Amino acid sequence: MTTTTPDIAVFGAGSWGTALAIQLARGGRATWLWGRAADEPERLARERRNQRYLPDAEFPAALQIEADFDRALTSRDLLIVVPSHAFRVVLTQVREGLRPDHRVAWATKGFEQDTGMLPHQVARDVLGDGPPLAVLSGPTFATEVGAGLPTALTVAATHPEFAAAMAERIAGPTFRTYTSQDLAGVEVGGAVKNVLAIAAGLSDGLGYGANTRIALISRGLAEMCRLGVALGAQLETFMGLSGMGDLVLTCTDNQSRNRRMGLGLAAGRAVDDVAAEIGQVVEGVYAARAVHGVAAKLGVEMPICQQVYRILYEELPVSDAVTELLNRELREEADPAWAPSAGS
Repeated sequence: MTTTTPDIAVFGAGSWGTALAIQLARGGRATWLWGRAADEPERLARERRNQRYLPDAEFPAALQIEADFDRALTSRDLLIVVPSHAFRVVLTQVREGLRPDHRVAWATKGFEQDTGMLPHQVARDVLGDGPPLAVLSGPTFATEVGAGLPTALTVAATHPEFAAAMAERIAGPTFRTYTSQDLAGVEVGGAVKNVLAIAAGLSDGLGYGANTRIALISRGLAEMCRLGVALGAQLETFMGLSGMGDLVLTCTDNQSRNRRMGLGLAAGRAVDDVAAEIGQVVEGVYAARAVHGVAAKLGVEMPICQQVYRILYEELPVSDAVTELLNRELREEADPAWAPSAGS
């Protein structure tokens, strides 16, 4: 389908993968997009847009569709944009064609369910210590990136030169990038915010108001910091785009699938029914279980995330969850909210 080998290939043609591929191609540099579904490459190539996820975003001329996974691996830089449960599967495919000059990035958010690993840990487990690694994360909705609206995100990488290269590659007149070396912090922010967005949706769906919403966001940020520091992240990361920025965005705008999941649950609907209506993976449902396991293993107290987990997996009534949170022992706000032993 394609002729010119680009320097980057995007693996995953969902809404976010498509939006990132569009942004990467806007500067005129050749970009490939690979999708998993059997009929997806032909349809995308024919229609020159992703009618299912981003119907209003036309593909730039520099964006080409590549149906052959192995051919897509001829690119130097590989950007994986798949749901967290498919991340290891795609990495394993990548490993079969890995070259010494390859650099691997991803925009996948969430802990691995079975192991509790963050994406960069999964990548090292599958690919070994060879390739430079990077993660892209921040307060971004695919539809707005596809539309070219002003956006900013963070690129964290194991090698500063790779972070700089990815930041430069994706930046544009309406897209600003920042670099970091804190992969753990960026990834923890991207996972935990999805759980907290379900809580925010539940709160708003029950009519609890703005006071409750901002309390959830503020104390949720404390929980995010606490878990992140326990996993070796830098506290400052959570004050930036991939922490507070992504948290506020996901908790307050109905473009968020996770927030919509909370709204649906507040209306008395079942998880599967809400997910079917949304039509895409709701990462917060998976993240709630993973965060629950990781926090328990590390002895990190995360009351809001814990209640979301219990609502999703233990059928705890939302009213009981609210009561338990409000009746927690009173404590000082000013103590180190990110200390593993502190509570919300």
